[in-house]
Amino acid sequence: MQFLRTILIILLILFGLRILSRLFAPFLIKFASRKMEKEMEKRFGGNRARSGEETRKEGETVIDKGSVKRPDKNSSEKVGEYIDFEELD
Repeated sequence: MQFLRTILIILLILFGLRILSRLFAPFLIKFASRKMEKEMEKRFGGNRARSGEETRKEGETVIDKGSVKRPDKNSSEKVGEYIDFEELD
């Protein structure tokens, strides 16, 4: 009888934890996501517009000329081989 009582108590505790986890899981996930968001803002500086970079209008074209790295013209590196594919009927 004691064995069945122990099994019953264990099952009730497991079902109780299952019900409580369904109730509190959304709150825990929301808390974890907010904490992670704050950590990322702290680590990566948050929104760039707030950190001094000028805001741009939607649809505005911006050309960043300093980020393109071009190979030297005198470089003898082989870039690749041209392959001409033909369509099969």
